[in-house]
Amino acid sequence: MDRHSNVRQRRSLSRKHPSAYLLGAQLLSLLLYVVLDDNPTGRALLGAFGVLVLVIVFWVVNRSRTVRWIAWLLVAPAFVVSLLAVFMPNPTLVMWAALLEAIVYIYAAGSLIAYMMEDYRVTVDELYAAGATFTLLAWGYANAYLACETWRPGSFTTGIDPASTWTFIEFLSLSFTNLTATGLGDLLPVSTLARVLVMLEQFSGIGYVAVVVSRLIGLTISNRKRNTT
Repeated sequence: MDRHSNVRQRRSLSRKHPSAYLLGAQLLSLLLYVVLDDNPTGRALLGAFGVLVLVIVFWVVNRSRTVRWIAWLLVAPAFVVSLLAVFMPNPTLVMWAALLEAIVYIYAAGSLIAYMMEDYRVTVDELYAAGATFTLLAWGYANAYLACETWRPGSFTTGIDPASTWTFIEFLSLSFTNLTATGLGDLLPVSTLARVLVMLEQFSGIGYVAVVVSRLIGLTISNRKRNTT
């Protein structure tokens, strides 16, 4: 009975809180970078885990009120190209994989925002979705930076080692600091395209706080006042 009860609870969680799985997978990948990012084999495993995250992204987007064929159209090529880039990491495949993943992540963030805006209740899954939306934006722009640098080497630089080759985790760190408006850190955009991407992410970060976070806070306060009266 206990095992069957646990299975039912997990199924219930997956139905009610799919965004929790996506948020958990992305946070888990940060921990995996600490362990696996120091060698080529570890990076290949991280790439494979990233492909798995794409599957979870598709699952979450497919459950939201979006046009399903658009999700298939975006995720299917991103999945195939990303999988190829894991086994054949040449610059062209890496660039296309990063670009397609950036589109998928940003589209998924938009679908979760639409999901959170469709009613006037704040559910537990919407709170998970708020966190997942932030990480989706961070991952999306990090992939856009990687695609930009792969297409036009030298688009980003740093005063520490200008000739260095940047990895995805460095672009992800840039994306988090830029999205939270805490500063660009030691990695700076140089080319016009890189600067435009950085400005778009800054705009997305401000819009996320202004629209999503403020709305969730406002609805939470309003519901509490309504319940106490």
